[in-house]
Amino acid sequence: MAVKRSPLAPRRFPALPEIAGLQLATAAGGIKYKERPDVCLMVLDSGSTVAGVLTRSKTASAPVEWCRAQLPHGRARAIIVNSGNANAFTGKSGETSVRRVVETVAGSLGCRPQDVLAASTGVIGQPLPTERIIKTVKGLARKVRPGEWKSAAQAIMTTDTYPKGAARQAEIGGTMVTLAGIAKGSGMIAPDMGTMLAFAFTDARLPAELLQALLREAADKTFNSITVDGDTSTSDTLLFGATGKARHPRVSDPRDPRLADFRLALEDLLRDLAQQVVRDGEGASKFITINVSGAASRGAARRIGLSIGNSPLVKTAIAGEDANWGRIVMAVGKSGERADRDRLSISIGGVRVAEQGEVVPGYDETPVALHMKGSTIEIDVDVGIGRGKATVWTCDLTHGYISINADYRS
Repeated sequence: MAVKRSPLAPRRFPALPEIAGLQLATAAGGIKYKERPDVCLMVLDSGSTVAGVLTRSKTASAPVEWCRAQLPHGRARAIIVNSGNANAFTGKSGETSVRRVVETVAGSLGCRPQDVLAASTGVIGQPLPTERIIKTVKGLARKVRPGEWKSAAQAIMTTDTYPKGAARQAEIGGTMVTLAGIAKGSGMIAPDMGTMLAFAFTDARLPAELLQALLREAADKTFNSITVDGDTSTSDTLLFGATGKARHPRVSDPRDPRLADFRLALEDLLRDLAQQVVRDGEGASKFITINVSGAASRGAARRIGLSIGNSPLVKTAIAGEDANWGRIVMAVGKSGERADRDRLSISIGGVRVAEQGEVVPGYDETPVALHMKGSTIEIDVDVGIGRGKATVWTCDLTHGYISINADYRS
C-alpha cells in the first residue's frame, strides 16, 4: 500500500558519515512486499562492543527475547533485521526461526551465533517465512559496504513514509569520534525502552558496561519520551554498537568528565531519531511538544506529559485546530500524578490560557487559534507542585491513522 509522505518529513535523508569498523547491506526477500528491500545486515569488526534496551512488553517478539539473552555478553559481530513480519506471538516456531537465521549469518561471518543480534518488525502473529529469509541472507555478508545508511534505513521500514537517519560528532579526551544511526517507526509507538527499531553506532572505544549505562540514560530522555498512539510494540529494540576504531584515551567510568561531550551527542542523536519517528506518525499533520514543569519528580512530569500526548481528545482537538485547553486540564487530572487546580497553569504557543484554577482574565484566543493552524504546536504545563520537569513529543490524531491501520494487513 502506497502511503503519502508525511507533511512533517525532513526534505531529504541526511548525508551520514561512514563509521570505521561498520558495514551494511540490504536485500529484497519478498517477506511482505515485492521488489522492496526488507532484509538488512549490519556487520561490525571483531572486538566491537554492544548495548541495547528492549521492550518491556509481556508479549515480546522472538528476536527481542534472543537479544535479551545475548546482550549481557556485550559483544556483537552482526545485527540481522527484517521488516514485514514481527515474528511476535509465533510460539516455539518463532524461536526456531530466529536461531536458524542467526546461525546462517554466523556461518557466513565465521563467528558464534551468540555474536549475532536480531530484530524484526511488521505484522504480529504470522509465522516468519524462515526459508525465504535464510535464502536472502546467504551471500549477503559478501555484499556489505561502508556507509550504506539510506538503503539500510529503507529496508527496516513498515508503514514509515520516509527513512530516518542522524549523525553527530563528539570529543573524548581531545579526540573526535563519530556517532550515526537509523530508526523506523510510525505507528504502535509508545516506547517503554526505545522505539520500534533503532540502531546506532560509534567508532569510540567503550566497554559494554559503560555503553549500556550511557544508552539507557539517553534512551530514557528521548525514545521513552515520545508517543504516537499510546501502544507499546512487541518489537521495540534499540541497539548501540561501538567498533573501537577511534584512538582516544581509555575511559571506563560513565561519570568520567571526558565523556561529557559524548553523552550530550548521544542524547542529541537519539532525540533527533525519536522526533523523526513522531514526525512520521501515522496520519500525522502536526508535531507537538509538551513541556511539563513543577511536577513532584521528573518521572511524574513525564507521565503527565504522556497523559496529555496520549489523549485522543487532545490529539483530535489539535488535528481540528481547536484551542480546547480544557482537554489538557482533563489529561493532567487523569495522569494519576499530584496536581493542584489552583497552582496549575497552561500555555499554548507561548500564550498563557489558564492559571490559578481558571481561565486567564481577559484571555484572547486569537493568537492561540493562529498557533493551532501551524504544523508545530507547543504546550507548556506547570503543575506547581515541585521541581520535576520533562518534555514529551507527540503528533495529532487524524482520519489518516484509521485509514492506514484499517488496511495494514492487506
